[in-house]
Amino acid sequence: MRRQPPPGPASAMSERPGKPACLIIASAASAGVSAQSFLHSFTLASAAFNLQVATPGDEVQTSDITLEKLVIGKLIDFVDVNESNMRWIQDFRMKSYANPAKLESIDGARYHALLIPNCPGALTDLANSGYLARILQHFSNENKPICAVGHGVAALCCATNEDKSWVFQGYSLTGPSVYELIRQPSFASLSIIVEDFVKDSGATFSASKPDAVHIVLDRHLVTGQNENSTVIAVQNLINLCNGSRK
Repeated sequence: MRRQPPPGPASAMSERPGKPACLIIASAASAGVSAQSFLHSFTLASAAFNLQVATPGDEVQTSDITLEKLVIGKLIDFVDVNESNMRWIQDFRMKSYANPAKLESIDGARYHALLIPNCPGALTDLANSGYLARILQHFSNENKPICAVGHGVAALCCATNEDKSWVFQGYSLTGPSVYELIRQPSFASLSIIVEDFVKDSGATFSASKPDAVHIVLDRHLVTGQNENSTVIAVQNLINLCNGSRK
């Protein structure tokens, strides 16, 4: 579901004085972003943070460079839009901050927290993003709070060190279980099975029953197993950020 917002400030941030800045990173791939997970993520986080949404952008040819193409990412394709979230998504589309910043233009040092909602498209773009990898490396080095939910956990897979080791080696995480993934028609063609990647990369993976609310908090990293875990995961991100700022 795409709707072009009206002209407004490029990739505007929802700003309220005195609040820390949180970067919400979403997929721009056709598999999209869960409407319900994004709704809960944005609504809860907006009460605690100034928010900036970012997505990967198109490659810009040297002969076709404009400021807009350099700083604005692709619009989000929301999936699983239903009667309960359609109005909110439509209202969100009309806000100036619905224009996502281009992930490639983001300076991670400007943000205090990072949030990746449930994004089925993350396996296509975010999981292979060198730009996101640099942001995650910065957040890890500075122990800044990170939260990834459901398929958004796959985005963490891009974060490798120069020696090819994973930034989150030694951490405990959760994400979509094989039992949840196998229900998808596209299971056989998935480029990444998060559970396998985590274990193969020297980290610990846990999961509860399919669709159960389950999160893992390890140091500055919060991961949620699935879309149903969004609310409790984001609440823990907020608590982490509040604790680190005291």
